[in-house]
Amino acid sequence: MSQSVVPVSLPDGMVLRGPVVPGSDTILTPDALAFVAALHRKFDTGRRSRLLARRQRQALLDAGQLPDFLPQTRHIREAEWQVAPLPPDLLDRRVEITGPPERKMIINALNSGARVFMADFEDAHAPTWANCIAGQVNLCDAVRRTITYHDPVRQKDYVLGPQPAVLFVRPRGWHLVEKHLLVDGQPVSGALFDVGLYLFHNAHELMARGTGPYFYLPKLEGHLEARLWNEVFVFAQAYLRIPVGTIKATVLIETILASFELDEILYELRAHSAGLNCGRWDYIFSYIKKLAAHPQFLLPDRSQVTMTVPFMEAYALLVIKTCHRRGVHAMGGMAAQIPVRDDPAAHAVAMARVAADKEREARNGHDGTWVAHPGLVPVAQAQFDAWMPGPNQISRQREDVQVTGADLLRPVAGTITETGVRLNIDVALQYIEAWLGGNGCVPIYHLMEDAATAEISRSQLWQWAHHPDARLEDGRPVTLEMICDWVPVQLAYIRTQVGEERYLRGQYEAAAALLLELIRPETFCEFLTLPAYDRLD
Repeated sequence: MSQSVVPVSLPDGMVLRGPVVPGSDTILTPDALAFVAALHRKFDTGRRSRLLARRQRQALLDAGQLPDFLPQTRHIREAEWQVAPLPPDLLDRRVEITGPPERKMIINALNSGARVFMADFEDAHAPTWANCIAGQVNLCDAVRRTITYHDPVRQKDYVLGPQPAVLFVRPRGWHLVEKHLLVDGQPVSGALFDVGLYLFHNAHELMARGTGPYFYLPKLEGHLEARLWNEVFVFAQAYLRIPVGTIKATVLIETILASFELDEILYELRAHSAGLNCGRWDYIFSYIKKLAAHPQFLLPDRSQVTMTVPFMEAYALLVIKTCHRRGVHAMGGMAAQIPVRDDPAAHAVAMARVAADKEREARNGHDGTWVAHPGLVPVAQAQFDAWMPGPNQISRQREDVQVTGADLLRPVAGTITETGVRLNIDVALQYIEAWLGGNGCVPIYHLMEDAATAEISRSQLWQWAHHPDARLEDGRPVTLEMICDWVPVQLAYIRTQVGEERYLRGQYEAAAALLLELIRPETFCEFLTLPAYDRLD
């Protein structure tokens, strides 16, 4: 698409600070921006109040309170009710693939054989202005099935196949803003910007094609945040003159607090719910963040915090039981492995791990799962085909599952190793460097990493650095000084691996500075993407 001009006519009170980028005239139309402005004026006060409530809840946790099921919503948990029926194209979601809304990746993902593709404006997306606008352009073309891409390096053309996956979109979380667009002097919520533009340009087209606008909702910490999303959907459907319930949304359960409000979250979204999903890495990150003041919740190396440790297994089983009781899908977690093309033995080991993980999910009762690479779709599908002959397993009620609040918080035994500390530094540096350069989806050591991996890496480093009982398996205490000394050492190692030219044109030193900025303070920075976003164009 050629260079475009920004709209001549902006809604009253709106200031557009984004530079001219390809797609501006297509996406940033006066009517589309008026819709975004309406969303902002209706819901930004509520969004800010929810963020304030997060901080207030964190203060209670820091003062000694532990999470528990809410007594004031017990009647919702105990009542018999179900969410609205699902549309036909969402009944079978056995394998879903995710990735950023980048043009070639969208085509490959939609053609991958997965039942669903989630285009990700959040963890797998570095929200530069150009990336955000290009993502919306790409999704408009994907919805209309006109999307193509020519790879100038490979001299290869990419086109959409005859049976593309069902499209979901994950907007940014409530905590993020779009700094390039102001309404009444305030930056628009990134979530409302992403959802608003996608709905305005595509809702009617999607309905005409027999599907609908479907979303994944990230980082929710409770049912009142889900209520706000439901209010957004009701307002948007009225504004766009489409029936209530046309929008469907799956909520990512990737915060420890949300796991205590599963029924309530589904209840708030019951006209628009498409289920819940287990967001693994972010869930562990949330466990560290929310329970930071409680020394008994010190975690070992992240490689030891698998889905089979007690608190993670309890969370996954509770998601399954709750969703099935309410008549909706319980989606499994991400397999981040990517094919190891130059090492057949390593590739076989990686695929065996994926198969075992997906077998566990299918046998437990999940209705589908996530993968990060098209090469994993057949591996994951084989397990769900074997253990889930129908389109889903909602009829498996899992009444045998009994999960208490203590089960969801149970500490993990394990060790902290020097290798684990250095790996966290290494991965955090590599990912943050890529993100600052505009790339939010990064292959690192044969895994497709996104912001969730960087979050758990830096949160573990912070926890260990500030925890009096954090010791390496050889007895050495893990100190802030130790980690700060190892960051430049790891940076020097990365420099030898990527080469001088790549290092000098990259953002490695900025990444190291940001990582240290996140680790040093006694107070934990809630999301690394908040200070990092200030450094993006």
